Amino acid sequence: MDWKNSRIDLLLEQALVEDQAAKDATTAVTIDPDLRASASVIAREELIVAGLGAIPRFLEIFARLDRRPQAQTRFEVVSHPEIFDGVRARKGQVLAVIRHNARVLLSCERVILNLLQHLSGIATNTRRYVDAIHGTHARVLDTRKTVPGLRAIDKYAVLCGGGTNHRLDLSTGILIKNNHISLGGGLRTAVTNALTRRQSGQRVQVEVRNIRELEEALECGAEAILLDNMTPLEVKNAVDRIKTESRWIPTEASGGIVLENIRAYAETGVDFISVGALTHSARAADISMTITAE
Repeated sequence: MDWKNSRIDLLLEQALVEDQAAKDATTAVTIDPDLRASASVIAREELIVAGLGAIPRFLEIFARLDRRPQAQTRFEVVSHPEIFDGVRARKGQVLAVIRHNARVLLSCERVILNLLQHLSGIATNTRRYVDAIHGTHARVLDTRKTVPGLRAIDKYAVLCGGGTNHRLDLSTGILIKNNHISLGGGLRTAVTNALTRRQSGQRVQVEVRNIRELEEALECGAEAILLDNMTPLEVKNAVDRIKTESRWIPTEASGGIVLENIRAYAETGVDFISVGALTHSARAADISMTITAE
């Protein structure tokens, strides 16, 4: 993840501005402006780490927002060589140590923790799904069901958890769903138009809900199939049918897939399984920050 990317930079800056971190009233009246401190970021449960690279970037942006001398002082963010985004951390393990001006650490504490908890929660949730289908052919995909404005970092957290990113946005692929079919003159017309009008390199994927729609999609030349809201048995039958085609057609299952049944879907032979819960239902990881004077 490029934490200095302009879009990510703006996101982190907005988080600091939203919290008015540079105008921390409590810290201003209780803490010596010259006090140095050390902050330990600690995993309070077993989790998959995501977002460590945002810590120094938050501090750099804070220095840009707050021109007072304490914000401009040197800082250091260190972690054990075995701790980095994507690894499993134990309960009680220190993820990072931040050495900086005490006022800056207190003012940035909440936004740093909010991001680490959110991203590590997604990464941890993703790893559960990935572990559940270990040994099968299938790969776990995320979706566009992300918090508005956070999609890039949410999808990064999925990668940290061992998942695979689906479309980043509507411009990065063609996926003909039920509403496109009903508004676009039917499945055959929608697929034909997509194949004719697409840009170079764009694969035409079609969502189907039953064998009848599957047969029509294959006949029309669909290049990838999304099997929506089917049972594991229905998915297996559909995958077996698709494999009889002379061309390779990647398959994806979605809809109603949870941790308890994802293994059954993976064992159908489907290539991909998309799970909106990776991002929209992930619980924030339990991470704390302990700050002590140096």
